[in-house]
Amino acid sequence: MKKYSIETTVGIFIVAGLICVGYMTVKLGNVSLFGEKNYPLSAHFTSVAGLRVGSSVEVYGIQVGTVTNLTIDQDKQMGVVGMKIDKGTIIYDDASAIVKTAGLIGDKYVKVDPGGSGQPLKPGGVITQTSVPADIEDLIGKYAFGDVKKPPAQGEEPQSVK
Repeated sequence: MKKYSIETTVGIFIVAGLICVGYMTVKLGNVSLFGEKNYPLSAHFTSVAGLRVGSSVEVYGIQVGTVTNLTIDQDKQMGVVGMKIDKGTIIYDDASAIVKTAGLIGDKYVKVDPGGSGQPLKPGGVITQTSVPADIEDLIGKYAFGDVKKPPAQGEEPQSVK
C-alpha cells in the first residue's frame, strides 16, 4: 500500500513540473496559443547601424513592439527592418519612422509617428517615410579632424576648420 502512495506522489510532482515547464516555455518564448497578439510591419532605412533584433519599437514613448529581423533590400540598396506591432496599436500609411538612440549607452530603437490622416496599414505593410539621424561619431570625427565648416560671418564665404 505504501508503494502506491509514493508512486502517486512522484507522478503528481512530475505532472506539475511538466505543466510549469510548458507554461514557462509559452510565456518566455512569446508563443501565443490563442491567436496572435501582434502584426508584422516593415520599414526601409538608409542605415540601421546599432539596431538589433529585439530592439524596441515605440510610439509616443511607449513600447508597442519589437524588431524581429534586419535584412537588405538589394534592389533599393536599403536596410529593411521587420517589426511586430501590438494589435491594439494602429499605424497609418502616412506614418514615419526614425532610428533613435536611447540613453548614453547608445542602445538603438525605432520611434514611429503613427500618422493618422491615411488608411491603417494592414499586416505586412511598409512604412515608407523613414529617416536616420546624424551619426554622432561621424560628427565628432569630422570636428576633431577639421572637416567641419565654420559658419560664415556676414559677407564671408564658409571656411574649413583647421
